[in-house]
Amino acid sequence: MGAPPRQPRFRGSPPGVNEESGERNAARSSIARAPDPVLSGRAPNEGGERSAARSAIGRAPNEGSDLRARSRVQLDGPDRAPARAYLKGIGYDAEALSRPIVGIANTWTEVMPCNFHLRRLAEKVKEGVRAAGGTPMEFNTIAVSDGITMGTEGMRASLVSREVIADSIELMARGHLFDAVIAISGCDKTIPGCVMALTRLDLPSLMLYGGSIAPGSFKGEVVTIQEVFEAVGTHAAGNMSDSDLAELESVASPGAGACGGQFTANTMAMAFEMLGISPMGSSMVPAEEGKKGKVAEECGRLVLDVLERDLRPSAIITRDSLENAIAGVAMTGGSTNAVLHLLAVASEAGVALEIDDFDRIAWQTPLLADLKPFGRYVAPDLWRAGGVPLVAARLAEAGTLHADAITVTGRSIGEEAAAAPEAENQPVVRPLADPLAPNGGFAILRGNLAPDGCVVKLAGHGRREHSGPARVFESEEEAFAAVKASQVQAGEIVVIRNEGPAGGPGMREMLAVTAALQGEGLGDSVALLTDGRFSGATHGFMAGHVAPEAPKGGPIAAVRDGDTVTFDVEKRELNVALSDEEIADRVAAYEPPPPKYTSGVLGKYARHVGSAAQGALTT
Repeated sequence: MGAPPRQPRFRGSPPGVNEESGERNAARSSIARAPDPVLSGRAPNEGGERSAARSAIGRAPNEGSDLRARSRVQLDGPDRAPARAYLKGIGYDAEALSRPIVGIANTWTEVMPCNFHLRRLAEKVKEGVRAAGGTPMEFNTIAVSDGITMGTEGMRASLVSREVIADSIELMARGHLFDAVIAISGCDKTIPGCVMALTRLDLPSLMLYGGSIAPGSFKGEVVTIQEVFEAVGTHAAGNMSDSDLAELESVASPGAGACGGQFTANTMAMAFEMLGISPMGSSMVPAEEGKKGKVAEECGRLVLDVLERDLRPSAIITRDSLENAIAGVAMTGGSTNAVLHLLAVASEAGVALEIDDFDRIAWQTPLLADLKPFGRYVAPDLWRAGGVPLVAARLAEAGTLHADAITVTGRSIGEEAAAAPEAENQPVVRPLADPLAPNGGFAILRGNLAPDGCVVKLAGHGRREHSGPARVFESEEEAFAAVKASQVQAGEIVVIRNEGPAGGPGMREMLAVTAALQGEGLGDSVALLTDGRFSGATHGFMAGHVAPEAPKGGPIAAVRDGDTVTFDVEKRELNVALSDEEIADRVAAYEPPPPKYTSGVLGKYARHVGSAAQGALTT
């Protein structure tokens, strides 16, 4: 096996020194850093006994068994000479082919910053795999940028890409009989797509997240891409000059990495650390921080240890670990997209999870993280404060963490939380006694407008009730044009339909509209509901994932301009002031727009995708 497998301690990972430059990065933030943990950790089983966390898995170490049980079928014996010939011709020698084969599923692309650096990270992962006695084989899959496609026809491809990513990784691993898999993710849909694939395959595996971009600076203020989206509305209202908009767009995204706030990418990366499929402390290390390469190398080493222990996603992804992930999202005010993606992962794992479980957990979880889009800080600040281990520690302190849930390191999440670092006087994650809000950042509403449920974002505003006249739009484009033309008035409720999984198709995110409302100064006086989605960068009083969607006979199809719509968070209701008979008559008479796609991948998706209330999975 070469070098002995190791169990790295990724916890926190916010060192004061960048190993590559040897210099401190004090200029990046005034937040004091958490204590520097030992990144490489202990050697496994120094005392000759496995930890209690390992025995809790119910699996003995894989010592003495065949670590090449899968790859051996394809690469060993005289009859497999042709397969070896292909591989020897491109540089794999006999020794390399005699080791466990680790598939490296990379989502690298140069069309966006989120995944732009993943090729470099993959090289570090491969170094770790080789050092631990394995042979890495890298392959690529697709990635679609939510931020770049936002507000355009291209956004229809985003959620669809989640399924394609999962399918393609699954096919590669099944086709090439990898013994273990590491998936490297970056942008929004690559993260759940990777984990869905690992869950289906149930091979020894883990996910490495590429990390967040550094924040930009505009006129002395910290900015992210969120400010650029909102500036579009400000500019349209005549309150920002052309030159200021051009300057802002030039400084808001300074390098590689995913969007810096607690938007969808960072939300899902944090959720999957809490789930246990990513090593604790690995995800919040920023994309261009010197430590990120070391984290990647340690992930390469770790996967051989995971293979030796035969630790699989089916032992990690459980009801308890999914509830831990939901609690982490609620505590940090994360993206509502987490509801969709965690439902999908639970379905792949065969774990019963319902949309109402999110509401129950969020209601018992305080909002503690002061993160954008509603707060002051960004993901690199969370890393300096203590990272995801600190989030786990707060949940443990609150008594809402399922502490026995196992993680990919072989340690329980309770053990990880107990060792969490915390920077002195850090302002990012509040103490339990001083929450930003008593409940988490989202809630699930039902009612005669959403009988199967919808998700409302609560973080960043104090409103718990809103009633007003509806302004109905049949598409995102119609709504965006009306907002830019100042045709939406304070007090109204913007209704955007035919943007669901099937009706879109693709369930586009409405960030262009919500950001324009903020830029127009309507964020505190207008509410919005849609059968589409919201970006993680959205803030304001918004309800998305309204189910059933309009083309599937959902009551949202019955709403007309001027109808009174009421949000009531305390009662968990979303209603329109119509009788059941009026709703039924209007839905029966409603003629949705003709399908936008009847062939190709989007036509196929529209025919096979399920409800947002079940994670928008294809069958």
